[in-house]
Amino acid sequence: MFKCIVNKDTELRLLEVRHAEELFQLTDASRSSLRKWLPWIDSTKTVANTKEFIEESLKQFCNNDGFQAGIWYKGELAGVVGLHTINWPNKSTSLGYWLGDSFQGKGLITKSCQEVIKYCFNELELKRIEIRAAVGNEKSVAIPHRLGFKKEGCLAKSELLNGEYVDHYVFGLINET
Repeated sequence: MFKCIVNKDTELRLLEVRHAEELFQLTDASRSSLRKWLPWIDSTKTVANTKEFIEESLKQFCNNDGFQAGIWYKGELAGVVGLHTINWPNKSTSLGYWLGDSFQGKGLITKSCQEVIKYCFNELELKRIEIRAAVGNEKSVAIPHRLGFKKEGCLAKSELLNGEYVDHYVFGLINET
């Protein structure tokens, strides 16, 4: 199983079905702020929906196609970081993340992403990691900048979000080793 110690207060662990209630409660408590940027929030209405997500993410991990890890901060589930999928022929992936409202501003996403990037480049031997963030989502856009990603462009009308299409910035990080 994937597990990573980020620092004395923070660790990343694969989400398991037993975490469904805790993950749903975190999602529900942060629903209004997350809804602005994450299209799956409206379809996450029950613990059963969260359990289905976790089951799918475990299949993803078993199929060697990425993972979804919980971010635990001082023993509490704070958010999720993961790989959407892995393009093995091209040795590339895309990285996604979110935090519950009460855990923001502590550097958890930046530190967690740093560890996932190391894992992708050193263990999985990937060549490229991409992050996409909606134009206007300043908190999310700040993450790839902090991590040394290069802004590669903007995709017009890339995602349907709350009934409107939004543009996405695309950031890339290349493994030069």
